[in-house]
Amino acid sequence: MSKISEAFKNKAFIPFITCGDPDLDTTKAIVKEMVANGASLIELGIPFSDPTAEGPVIQGANIRALSGGVTTDKIFDFVRDLRKEITIPLVFMTYANVVFSYGAEKFISTCKEIGIDGLILPDLPFEEKEEFDDICNSNDVDLISFIAPTSENRIAMIAKEAKGFIYVVSSLGVTGTRSEIKTDLDAIVSTIKQYTDVPCSVGFGISTPEQAAKISKFSDGVIVGSAIIKIVEKYGKEAPKYVGEYVKSMTDAIK
Repeated sequence: MSKISEAFKNKAFIPFITCGDPDLDTTKAIVKEMVANGASLIELGIPFSDPTAEGPVIQGANIRALSGGVTTDKIFDFVRDLRKEITIPLVFMTYANVVFSYGAEKFISTCKEIGIDGLILPDLPFEEKEEFDDICNSNDVDLISFIAPTSENRIAMIAKEAKGFIYVVSSLGVTGTRSEIKTDLDAIVSTIKQYTDVPCSVGFGISTPEQAAKISKFSDGVIVGSAIIKIVEKYGKEAPKYVGEYVKSMTDAIK
């Protein structure tokens, strides 16, 4: 059983942050605030020049981080440093091309060495995960599966092979805050649970404590990215305190 399961002893709040936006020192301070305010697991985004699953908010964070000179190697060093203080599960979220260009074996074995527990690649189709799956398994890094509202005929197949947690996509389109989520997520999650005990976390579009509370009634975790990146964009190097306050409002809502 992977370390990720520790995040789901209670309802999990999973915040996302783009590493290096506006700089890695600020990212470290933000991560520490997230942990102090109840985050269960943190998604660390490795910036990529063409993040196809992201809306304009996270695209902007990618551009700012890359413009500041952030590289994959700098992020690996950043996590090594972070792991001296932070013990909760950490996963990388990036794109298949980042892993390919670095070398999958080298990238994933480095994840194990520095204490990364899982890998999320939103542009990797389930049918093509084999090329990463064996390397992840041999390095005890969970390759996280996605289930979307359009996955109905494939839910059993995806769920039976899932590891770590299942990322349930709340609505079609790219990441970004939404005023309301119309998908019947309760039905999707209950279908998934017929096939696996792996926890289900819902992401894409969640931004308010009210939405988080509603979704946590039937899911094991709530994932938030764009709402946090908006705070970082607004406050820059002063953002850690404000992100901490936001994370507390969300963790309080799902308790």
